Amino acid sequence: MEIASILANVCLFLFSFLSYHFLKKKKKRRRNRTPKHRAKLPPGSMGWPCVGETLQLYTQDPNVFFAAKQKRYGEVFKSHILGCPCVMLASPEGARFVLVTHAHLFKPTYPKSKEKMIGPSALFFHQGDYHNLLRRLLQSSLSPGKIRKLLPSMESVAISALESWSSGDIINTYHEMKKFSFDVGILSIFGHLDSNYRQTLSDNYHIVDKGYNSFPAKIPGTAYYKALLARKRLNKILSEIICERKEKRLQEKDFLGQLLNFKNEKGEIITEDQIADNIIGVLFAAQDTTASVLTWIMKYLHDDQKLLEAVKAEHMEIYEANERGKKPLTWAQTRSMPLTYKVILESLRVASIISFTFREAVVDVEYNGYLIPKGWKVLPMFRSIHHNPEFFPYPHIFDPSRFEVAPKPNTFMPFGNGVHACPGNNIAKLEMLVLIHHIVTKFRWEVVGTQNGIQYGPFPVPQRGLPARFWR
Repeated sequence: MEIASILANVCLFLFSFLSYHFLKKKKKRRRNRTPKHRAKLPPGSMGWPCVGETLQLYTQDPNVFFAAKQKRYGEVFKSHILGCPCVMLASPEGARFVLVTHAHLFKPTYPKSKEKMIGPSALFFHQGDYHNLLRRLLQSSLSPGKIRKLLPSMESVAISALESWSSGDIINTYHEMKKFSFDVGILSIFGHLDSNYRQTLSDNYHIVDKGYNSFPAKIPGTAYYKALLARKRLNKILSEIICERKEKRLQEKDFLGQLLNFKNEKGEIITEDQIADNIIGVLFAAQDTTASVLTWIMKYLHDDQKLLEAVKAEHMEIYEANERGKKPLTWAQTRSMPLTYKVILESLRVASIISFTFREAVVDVEYNGYLIPKGWKVLPMFRSIHHNPEFFPYPHIFDPSRFEVAPKPNTFMPFGNGVHACPGNNIAKLEMLVLIHHIVTKFRWEVVGTQNGIQYGPFPVPQRGLPARFWR
């Protein structure tokens, strides 16, 4: 019996072994049918099972993480981030390949939990006709002419925010910048909105914002569960605002107006759920990134007093022309802040708030001799490009003068590139210029405690949100 058992096990082993190699050879032949499938995966490490290299990325300076990878593997390498196999592209050519010239081979992608939180109909989850329509409507509401009309209201929001910080108490600069950016986002979407609506939107949005980056557990009491409930309340609030607009037959030209007034040649309209998803999407895009950059600007100016004095001199000239602030800023004046504009660009480069963007290959793609399998995530790495000394000498040094000459094509992409580039970049730059003007002409500030270190949540900001004290 023992001999029969041993023979049976040997036969089973041989059958399994031969089956495995037969299937492996068959799979290999299938891969080799076309030149595209003869390409090999890029070099790199996939990290630990399940978690991959996510912890390494989010617990250290991303410059160190990416630089070590590039030094070892080159400008194309594989990894495993946020539960997904990825191919990282660290060159301008790679970013252009994915975002511009071959964008049709890659679709925008986000984790399902985050997509559900914002809303599946938000424009940056889509491509094709639906995406093009929404992008056109948003760009129309944020055209230079429309933004120009928002300037007085934006200035009022900035002054109000600064007054609330000026008691001399220590504030979390990042948190306060988020409130300011949220209010500007509300302004760009709704124009003037009733204060009660604005407050309830703010309260519920901040619950959603808090749960967005939490563990997606639908368990009562968790941040994610609370965020899902708040997201439902946001739909209800937005429905009330929409109903009120329809009853009053208001024909506003803001983003909500563009969405409500749309009707194609077939008589199709944008549904209320689609409107809600896109409003939440715009608020999400408008708040954290702009707030992060503004926080870094405060730190960079604080750390370089000579630069701060030069920026202040630029704005004091405008301040004096406006009778020491008695007159509002004009559109022409916001176009005449060259040094401040270079400070903003250099802050966008050094901080690189968006380290990379996620795309997903919709078919097997070959790039630079390597295979990007269908379904894999592809990450054009803006941060690595922005910190490449070949394009920006001494990249870790904050030097606004480097933008006296335009960067080489595809080497500076703080707002992305191609059809999915941020359509709100002009209003973001304007709100930065306006806030900086009023800070440097009317206020002083000091950073409290340690000034080094970076925290990620997920965007990089100075440690503890840059605690600071502002006063007149």
